[in-house]
Amino acid sequence: MNRYRYEIDNVRSHLRSLWVVIAFQGLVIAALWVAFMRLPSTITVHIPPDLRNGASLAFEDVPRPNVYTFAFYILQQLNRWPENGAQDYGAAIFRTSAYLTPEFREALITDMHNTARVGELTHRVRGVQAIPGERFSERRVDIISDSEWHVWLDLELSETVKGMTVKRTRIRYPVRVVRYAVDAETNPWGLALAGYAGRGPSRIDDSSTDTQSKETQ
Repeated sequence: MNRYRYEIDNVRSHLRSLWVVIAFQGLVIAALWVAFMRLPSTITVHIPPDLRNGASLAFEDVPRPNVYTFAFYILQQLNRWPENGAQDYGAAIFRTSAYLTPEFREALITDMHNTARVGELTHRVRGVQAIPGERFSERRVDIISDSEWHVWLDLELSETVKGMTVKRTRIRYPVRVVRYAVDAETNPWGLALAGYAGRGPSRIDDSSTDTQSKETQ
């Protein structure tokens, strides 16, 4: 009789041990679930375009070529007025607003109103493109901090009014780019244009492009 009693006690003890293990596993699963739910839904990793020599990056690092490409693309979109600047300028600001800081967006809106007031937007078609032979180089992106860069873009600006060319010139845009990871859904880059550095855009001639340092402006 005692032998059966001991067996029953052993089984009960084993069951209690199993319940302890199950409870512990339940706590671990709950903790992992909470941690999983707190993870960001997306993580942006900026991969440099040239990987011939390999790359070791933290996910928050932004290589210079990526900053340059971002600045060029967004600035080109801002200056793309395909039909009529009176409507296209505002549409361009709205279309790229997720890639602009609030301060720069307001500055652009103010510039739009001022330019429209003097009649310089009506029927104006504008576009900017890279100057042939101009491309990314290390000196074109200054690292100001972990969250700010100054990008030097040499672009060709062309404008027409009712089919007549009114402007065709080369301009150097010193663009400020900042880290701006506030909405990964609409801005997967996690970057934004924050305005212009220094004295802002300035005209350049052929001798000022690529071969001439930006400090000689």
